[in-house]
Amino acid sequence: MLSASRAKPGTFTDVPTTFCAPTASTDPTAPNASATTGNAGRAARHGFPLRTVAALASSGLLATPLLAGTAHADPKAPKPPAKMSQIGGDRLGTPGVQVALRPGAPKLPGPDTLTARSWIVSDAESGKVLAAKNAHWQLAPASTLKMLFADTVLPKFPKDQKHTVKPADLAGMGAGSSLVGIRENLSYTVHDLWLGVFLRSGNDAVHTLSAMNGGTKATVTQMQRHAKELNARDTHVVTPDGYDAPGQVSSAYDLSLFARSGLQNADFREYCSTASAQFPGDKGKDGKRATFGIQNTNRLLSGDYDIKPYPGIAGVKNGSTTNAGSTFTGVAQRGDRKLLVTVMNPEKKEHNEAYREAAKLLDWGFAAADKVEPVGRLVGPRSEDDGTGAVSAKGKGKNGDRSAQAALDGAGAKSGAWTALGLTTGALALLGVVAFAVHRRWPLPELVRGRRPRK
Repeated sequence: MLSASRAKPGTFTDVPTTFCAPTASTDPTAPNASATTGNAGRAARHGFPLRTVAALASSGLLATPLLAGTAHADPKAPKPPAKMSQIGGDRLGTPGVQVALRPGAPKLPGPDTLTARSWIVSDAESGKVLAAKNAHWQLAPASTLKMLFADTVLPKFPKDQKHTVKPADLAGMGAGSSLVGIRENLSYTVHDLWLGVFLRSGNDAVHTLSAMNGGTKATVTQMQRHAKELNARDTHVVTPDGYDAPGQVSSAYDLSLFARSGLQNADFREYCSTASAQFPGDKGKDGKRATFGIQNTNRLLSGDYDIKPYPGIAGVKNGSTTNAGSTFTGVAQRGDRKLLVTVMNPEKKEHNEAYREAAKLLDWGFAAADKVEPVGRLVGPRSEDDGTGAVSAKGKGKNGDRSAQAALDGAGAKSGAWTALGLTTGALALLGVVAFAVHRRWPLPELVRGRRPRK
């Protein structure tokens, strides 16, 4: 799906060949045609079809990145609420950047580098939050909400279960939805469908799985219930796929909770860390199903013409809509340390900007992890967290402060235990040769060495 024009409100823009047009610029140094052609040439050398490159070049979508991505403060930009949720600690409910550097700690990148409205970087095992900005600001989540969908629905169906898609299964998808290419009256395994969800952010795969799960309405209700169980109180679910809808919100904090919960599940880890796969296509005249290749739209995992895979990356999920801007939650490992990062809606509209800012936060987090005081923590689910961490920040005075500190001190001993188990147990099962090309064990040795996944 290629869209060279401005996206309509509510449409998805997180498929690899879709670009959002930059806003008009009065900058006298704006790139000229020759600069655009140079970028188009680079795109062509990195595998973009010539017709695609020509269309992008003619519409200015491959303009010089530094100029096209220059951030300008918008006086009309929305501001975070003065008071936000304090789940996980007082400071996480305070607007602005929250970080507590010890002597010798590296400084955070400045606001010209980290332009997202909201972001958070945390230790995936202990749950300790290393730094955050507006962590509980309720914003449109785009396809990162599919992590909650997976947390809710993935355990319900065996991977080898088959489903024949009915026309009603695909009803109700929003205009411009990102699709993996599911066809009516053809059968797919649950395994196929989840790779469609994670790799291509396919709303057709989400709606098919929702139909198997009792329908969209029932799935949304279950997702909301599961968000509550995970102590993700900033999240309100309207659609299972993250498509823009009035009132549908989440936060960088909640998206990190969804990722951290999902990463306990081996199937979730498999799907979110797969860079490319073969997906079932149409039946040929001989009755056999063809296959076609799909690639993960998480550019820190699969790379792009202007960004390399991040060393040690292992997922998790990206998204982009016109209301949400670009959103991304990722997990990466360096040595024995595993970090989670979530970035929501960078002010810079440079191509792949959310990934660049996520990579900067990961770089800082790995360098600073032992040199900062945590500013909060990712709480565990209600069934495993007695609520102290979730409600301690509401306490007042001396007792409230002591309770909050106890919650932080106990993060590694409690919520970290179940995350560490989920991230480090076992190898992923090897998939069939005809199915999917990239499979990994934690800690993803191919990407730890900084190599592109082999095809």
